[in-house]
Amino acid sequence: MPARIRATLLVAVAAVALGLLFAHKVANKMPDLAVYWTAAHRARHAEPLYRTEDGHYQFKYLPAFAILIIPLGAITLESAKLIWFAASVGLLALLLGLSLRVLPERRRSAWILVTLTLLVMAKFYGHELVLGQMNAALAVMVTAAAIAAMGTREAATGVFIVLAMVVKPYAVLFLPWLAARRRAVSMTLAAVGCAFVFLLPSVIYGVHGSVQLHRDWWSTVISSTAPNLTNADNVSIAAMWTKWVGTGQLAALLAFATSAVMLMVAGLVFARRQGVKHPEALECALLLTLIPLVSPQGWDYVFLLSTPAVMLLLNYDDQLPRVARIATRVALATIALSVYDIMGRTAYGMFMSLSVITVCYFMVVAALYTLRRRGVA
Repeated sequence: MPARIRATLLVAVAAVALGLLFAHKVANKMPDLAVYWTAAHRARHAEPLYRTEDGHYQFKYLPAFAILIIPLGAITLESAKLIWFAASVGLLALLLGLSLRVLPERRRSAWILVTLTLLVMAKFYGHELVLGQMNAALAVMVTAAAIAAMGTREAATGVFIVLAMVVKPYAVLFLPWLAARRRAVSMTLAAVGCAFVFLLPSVIYGVHGSVQLHRDWWSTVISSTAPNLTNADNVSIAAMWTKWVGTGQLAALLAFATSAVMLMVAGLVFARRQGVKHPEALECALLLTLIPLVSPQGWDYVFLLSTPAVMLLLNYDDQLPRVARIATRVALATIALSVYDIMGRTAYGMFMSLSVITVCYFMVVAALYTLRRRGVA
């Protein structure tokens, strides 16, 4: 059978499978998309975005995000779900492609890297689609920024980081990275972009209204953090210590110290970039992986952001010391198999309550640091 016909059949089968998935598993869900859709509708009418009566499904994104997605609120929620699902599938495919492209060198075949990465990350991808989340977009923006930086396209690097911040405020973690690289163009565009992001809501809400929106956003983020730390699906360092030692000052102190160590690792990785070919790839992969760990709002599906890191470790698996290689493989296998349908209710509940997946990602971070210490990537 000619390659073109095989490719056409594969695309057709994939389209049918995704259509069935949407119709039977996704169409009646996507609660996070409903949050975005509601915010877009409110922004369209200059209404308050952050409301305590929304409960668990409060809007927690920057006001600029609501302004930019106003067209979403102009269509029905059912239509928005279909569009969002199709876009999310496309973004996940794009993320895998960009994660492959960002590798400084390819030591394994593309189909092996993509297949293994997909197996490890499948549970997070599925959760992303069912919730109607935006993590794939964030990962795509940051990975694109890394690729632009590798090609010395500094203007694009700065723009992509700002867009990532609009998609998810977590991306603020990349501003120190931009500053540490000391590239005037990307730093300047990032600064201008940040100013634009914070001024954009004033077009609809006025200057005073824009300032109030940002105050409300910060208040919402702060007030909604503590209640989420005991949730089994919270995989952050803060949640890990809360689950292990209980709520209180000790857990907060241990979380702060552990997060500081993680950020210190990122600093050490950056400090060892001299002489490394395209150091941006590993640095961005590491920072993306740290987001769900250091953010108190780190839900398990946010580990989707570690896609570039997982592919990088699979690519350079043979460059790790034997003990680190075995530990990394065990960690990745554990992540891949930690699926509710495989483990069952009791085992999965215990797995999440013990924050085992968080510990697995400590190993991922350690493996990335090892590659940089060895000057591999």
